[in-house]
Amino acid sequence: MKITLKDGSMKEYEKSMTAYEIACDISEGLGRMACAAELNGKVVDLRTVVDMDCDLNILTFNDEAGKAAYRHTTSHVLAQAVKRLYPNAKLAIGPSIDTGFYYDFDIEPLDRAALDEIEKEMKKIIKEGNDLVRFTLPRAEAIALMKEKDEPYKVELIEDLPEDAEISFYQQGDFVDLCAGPHLMSTKGIKAIKLISSSGAYWRGSEKNKMLTRVYGTSYTKNAELEEFLAHLEDIKKRDHNKLGREMELFTTVDVIGQGLPLIMPKGNKIIQTMQRWIEDEEEKRGYVRTRTPFMAKSDLYKISGHWDHYKEGMFVLGDEKVDKEVFALRPMTCPFQYYVYKASQKSYRDLPIRYAETSTLFRNEDSGEMHGLTRVRQFTISEGHLIVRPDQMDEEFKGCLDLARYCLVTLGLNDDVTYRLSKWDPNNKDKYIGSEEVWEDTQNRIRQILNELGIPFTEAEGEAAFYGPKVDIQAKNVYGKEDTMITIQWDAILADQYDMYYVDQNGEKVRPYIIHRTSMGCYERTLAWLIEKYAGLFPTWLCPEQVRVLPISEKYHDYANKVKEELQKNNVLVTVDERAEKIGYKIREARLDRIPYMLVVGQKEEEEGVVSVRSRYLGDEGQKPLNIFIDEICKEIRTKEIRKIEVEQNN
Repeated sequence: MKITLKDGSMKEYEKSMTAYEIACDISEGLGRMACAAELNGKVVDLRTVVDMDCDLNILTFNDEAGKAAYRHTTSHVLAQAVKRLYPNAKLAIGPSIDTGFYYDFDIEPLDRAALDEIEKEMKKIIKEGNDLVRFTLPRAEAIALMKEKDEPYKVELIEDLPEDAEISFYQQGDFVDLCAGPHLMSTKGIKAIKLISSSGAYWRGSEKNKMLTRVYGTSYTKNAELEEFLAHLEDIKKRDHNKLGREMELFTTVDVIGQGLPLIMPKGNKIIQTMQRWIEDEEEKRGYVRTRTPFMAKSDLYKISGHWDHYKEGMFVLGDEKVDKEVFALRPMTCPFQYYVYKASQKSYRDLPIRYAETSTLFRNEDSGEMHGLTRVRQFTISEGHLIVRPDQMDEEFKGCLDLARYCLVTLGLNDDVTYRLSKWDPNNKDKYIGSEEVWEDTQNRIRQILNELGIPFTEAEGEAAFYGPKVDIQAKNVYGKEDTMITIQWDAILADQYDMYYVDQNGEKVRPYIIHRTSMGCYERTLAWLIEKYAGLFPTWLCPEQVRVLPISEKYHDYANKVKEELQKNNVLVTVDERAEKIGYKIREARLDRIPYMLVVGQKEEEEGVVSVRSRYLGDEGQKPLNIFIDEICKEIRTKEIRKIEVEQNN
């Protein structure tokens, strides 16, 4: 058989061999480093027998799929260690993730001391160096094995598989786990491990199920790489918006108010207010007209679009259709409301495009297990818009929406932190969608062409479209690597028909328009979380809730300090005066801890000369400047939304 390797070279063998044997034949070093293999484009176990001509790529830890196999094996070592120390623990699932792996157990919560003990046991297991042995069983025997081992979660997983599914297991020493693989050949291949944390997680992500204990960990092939990652984790902890946002008094949450319902505090609200005014002004410059629509509607509205059938579980429903004459729901989106704004008067082809925008507060009944700070909430506000366009205008208007989104990202300093995804329908699950296959394929092709024309790199994902149209999702990851959609631009060739929307063309005929659903910047709460983590709270000056703090050296200079404040306020600069009876060094340290961009120290000399001594987070001590010069400089920085580079060490 002929084996074509990744570099194009070829190896020939007279008999079948495993992928691992081929790796060792290529070189002993590759055999030691091998984690998995890619056979004709499919990731497979190193134990896979190769018995025909094929393309073969040996995957190491440097390959994402190889890294996943390495860490998946580490998760099995974690499970084995837990079962040794806690024999009554029940196993759930234990996948690899971008930053390492986790495993869910039905067990009491684990503290740091318990994690340290489990980690010690893991190192013993790795040192034992047991081979991982794969075997398969028929479905009935697989269920019987897991029942014998008293693993109810594994039984449930197997019972969900098709009758004819191949049920595979991996065994290492006395430990057996249900798993599809791939895995390393032996536990001794694992070199550096660390258990990071433990938290609660609902079985299968549903709050209707039992809360399990999830243990997070990571593993590397070198201790130096592990240490580098752990240092990165310490930086992440400093940036975590859930922690930092509370410390900075930007937002808080209260149990009696409810999960996923954050309270935005004055400083956080000032940042959101600044962004909202900027976005609304920018949208008006680009030809948008604004609407204001109700927070709720009768169920009839959502039945027209299909949201009631496709999305009811994600809505907050007020009333019971079996009992009440009218049932209402809090709106999860604004589009149907804006359609009726459009329908309020007859439109000609000359009226289009019409670009509606609204700062929309929306409500979605997210699972409690999904709630997290400001990134996953039940009430949120977005920069929402719907463009009603003629079919011949669709491409240019879609490009305009992309341009607006990219402008927002660049202005916020976030453009380098995102990826673009064409979210498509799933042709194998057509019941989830409305509209014909021809419409779906045409619209997806046109979005693909637009992205290519604009030179925007993108990936494609089946099954991620809304039920009525494909979209471009602009994705970003939080500090922990979890990906969320930040901005969406959606092509809709279907709902105008559902709502009987039309315009009159040049021939006097009624024609269905197309619709673009879009956000310019996305959800304000999620964007605030993103900004907190991006800048570690050191926001660009134009976004700061306090841009300048005036620091009088003593009480004698309070009048001059307040005069400086008044001049800054006349120029719409957000400024305060620290009039506390504290030493100036203490005031400076406090201002730095509060992440204030500019501190203006004023005393006798400053008052006599009409100047201010400027200290900034960007350059440190900038020396004395005439007050009018400082005002001109900071106003230009705010007006242009400049993102200045921080050139001095921050001791926050």
